[in-house]
Amino acid sequence: MPGKHQHFQDPEVGCCGKYFLFGFNIVFWVLGALFLAIGLWAWGEKGVLSNISALTDLGGLDPVWLFVVVGGVMSVLGFAGCIGALRENTFLLKFFSVFLGLIFFLELAAGILAFVFKDWIRDQLNLFINSNVKAYRDDIDLQNLIDFAQEYWSCCGARGPNDWNLNIYFNCTDLNPSRERCGVPFSCCVRDPAEDVLNTQCGYDIRLKLELEQQGSIYTKGCVGQFEKWLQDNLIVVAGVLVGIALLQIFGICLAQSLVSDIKAVKANW
Repeated sequence: MPGKHQHFQDPEVGCCGKYFLFGFNIVFWVLGALFLAIGLWAWGEKGVLSNISALTDLGGLDPVWLFVVVGGVMSVLGFAGCIGALRENTFLLKFFSVFLGLIFFLELAAGILAFVFKDWIRDQLNLFINSNVKAYRDDIDLQNLIDFAQEYWSCCGARGPNDWNLNIYFNCTDLNPSRERCGVPFSCCVRDPAEDVLNTQCGYDIRLKLELEQQGSIYTKGCVGQFEKWLQDNLIVVAGVLVGIALLQIFGICLAQSLVSDIKAVKANW
């Protein structure tokens, strides 16, 4: 109508989404930096940083790798999301969403492959555990991880106690001079609730006995089977955690892309 002017509101970047993404990623960034620092400190304590070749000398998994890799990924993602949101940097926001999307699809692909090739995954898990059994005494962090797993899942070895024949200290060959010969680590032992002091020698010579005699003293089930049973018993909880992580990743991707769209719309009006 004549004499009246229509006013259109210019597009602007949503503050809620921007600062929510910033706050979420700064926590992510700090946690990632903490994980990375713990990993590097652990390597420093073991002398790995002064002798990089030690990383390849260990026959099994060094658990510190988990801290370093997870901490590194979290730090990179947290930095990109945090600075990208705060400075309204579309490059960092796109990097954040693409990187997060790549991780999401890798997790999805791993889940599908694990479901389709269950037998192959089981065989690989057996091989993985046995390779770490061989290196049990080579790294204190690996030793603690194996002990924790065997105690938590009430198991011994990948398929059973005889897997400890793979370790040079526990094997039953006549040439083995170790006092732990034909034994198992203390984490394989069935704990007596009345014991106040942990008996670290409870597994000595135990595999010289018949299997029926072993059952009262040590766990005779393998960790692969016990892990599968644990997954079945806690399927709802595990599935809930995985779905929650997936939804959080999708939410982060959508929030970053929404912020990119708002920034582009504002720049288009300049």
